[in-house]
Amino acid sequence: MKKNSAIQQPFLRMELVACFIVATCFASARSQEYEVSEIRNGPSKESVPAALAKEFESKGSRVTRESNKTVCDIWLRNPLDVVADFVESKDLLYPFKQGQLIGLVHFPRRTSEFRQQTMESGWYTLRFGLQPVDGNHVGTSPTRDFLLMVKAENDQVDKTWSVKELLTASAEVAGSSHPAMMCLQRVDKAAESKSSIRHNEEKDWWTLRLVGKGNADGKSQDVVIDMIVAGHAAE
Repeated sequence: MKKNSAIQQPFLRMELVACFIVATCFASARSQEYEVSEIRNGPSKESVPAALAKEFESKGSRVTRESNKTVCDIWLRNPLDVVADFVESKDLLYPFKQGQLIGLVHFPRRTSEFRQQTMESGWYTLRFGLQPVDGNHVGTSPTRDFLLMVKAENDQVDKTWSVKELLTASAEVAGSSHPAMMCLQRVDKAAESKSSIRHNEEKDWWTLRLVGKGNADGKSQDVVIDMIVAGHAAE
């Protein structure tokens, strides 16, 4: 029996080490929590053209990781023009028009977007776009609604982008042939109707909720937007 105990001891130590490694990895994964807080001022007029900066809300949202690492700062346009009497459908979740200016985002460091394309730090406008209905995008996202990123220095408030021009300008952000984007999600009506962030454990997506002010034919209304700020497409 003593001999068997002596043989078992190394295996017991190995099991304990393995358990420790698993526990450590799990704790590390848990530390990657994302949070959102309020920014009590508008976008910097020194960083983006003044005519552009004044179009956005006087308060923004900051997404952080591990409590203190800023992922991005986001401001919505105020007001957001919305389609009157809009009815959500399978193919269109949000009451916006293609190319419409929706927001402004600042990344303080190099990052990667929804399709894992690398982007440099900087300021980018967010314009609404729809994913093409073709065989090249099957399964990449459960929705067609996206926010396409364009370098703020290359954009103007009232610029009218054709679909082709917008896709090209956004692709330049990632230095590729595919536009740089944030994926919009179907609004979760069960979630709180205020700025918040939640985790989809199955896909490992972090979805930011923003509530902006909309304008539909002169009538004011709240506009809820759910966008993925951390996580990648399946492919």
